[in-house]
Amino acid sequence: MSLHHLQNITSSLSNTSKMPVLFLGHGSPMNAIEENEFVASFRKLGKELPTPNAILCISAHWETKGTFVTAMQHPPTIHDFGGFPKALFDVQYPAPGSPELAVETKKLVTQTEVGLDEKWGLDHGAWSVIKHLYPKADIPVIQMSIDYSKPAQYHYELAKEIQQLRHKGVLIVGSGNMVHNLRRIAWDKMNTGSYGFDWAIEANEKMKDFILNDNHKDLIHFNKQGSAFNMSIPTPEHYLPLIYTLALKDKNEEISIFNDQYVGGSLSMTSIKIA
Repeated sequence: MSLHHLQNITSSLSNTSKMPVLFLGHGSPMNAIEENEFVASFRKLGKELPTPNAILCISAHWETKGTFVTAMQHPPTIHDFGGFPKALFDVQYPAPGSPELAVETKKLVTQTEVGLDEKWGLDHGAWSVIKHLYPKADIPVIQMSIDYSKPAQYHYELAKEIQQLRHKGVLIVGSGNMVHNLRRIAWDKMNTGSYGFDWAIEANEKMKDFILNDNHKDLIHFNKQGSAFNMSIPTPEHYLPLIYTLALKDKNEEISIFNDQYVGGSLSMTSIKIA
C-alpha cells in the first residue's frame, strides 16, 4: 500500500475536540440482554458522551501473539462463550467497521508492527457494552488485540502512541474487569446485591486510590502489590484494558468512577470515565 493511498484513506479522520476515554467493567455476557443498574449506567453514559466518529475497543477477549486491529468493513458479532440461553446467541450488533481507522492506528504505533486483521470481528467484551452506549449500531467500531506475551508496561506505552486518535473523534474503550477471578466466584451470592470477598474489596479500593492519584506505576506493576491483587488478577487479560485507558489520561483531566460494585464476590464492575 503506497503512502499516497494511506493518506487518502485516512483523510476522513479530521481533527475534533478531544474525546473522553472509558474503561467499562463488562462482567457477564448476560449484561447484553438483562436489565440492571450496570447497563442503565452504560445507556446514560452513551447519551452524555459526544457522538464519536468511530470507536476503538480493547477487549479482554481478544488475545493474540503480536498486536492487531480489525480492518474489515462489516465485523461479525462473535458469540465467544458457552452455556448461555439462546436469546444471548441471537444478539447481533451490526456496527460497521472502519478500515480507515485501522490503517490510521497502524500508522501511529511505532514500537511494534500492528497487523490488519480481517477474521476476528466484535467479541462480547466489545458488543455487550457498546450496544448499550450506541444501540442503533451506527458508529463504526474496530478492536485492538492484547498481545498476551507482553508485560503491562508494554501495553501502557503502546496506548500512549494512539493518543492522537482522541483528537480525531475516536472514542477509545477498554473493556474488562479490574477484579476478575471466575474460579473463586460465589454462585450462591450472584443475586445478593454488591457482595465482594475481603481480598476483592481490598484490591479494588487500592486500585481506585492509585487511579485517582495518577499512580500508574503501581498499577502497571500489579503483580507486586500483594496477595489481594494476586487473587483479583489471576490472569491479566481482564485487567490490561484498564492500563490502556489510564495511559491515555492527560494531567489536567478528571476521572469519574461508576458501577463501583461487586458481583459474586470475585468480580468488580468498577468503570471509569476520563475527560
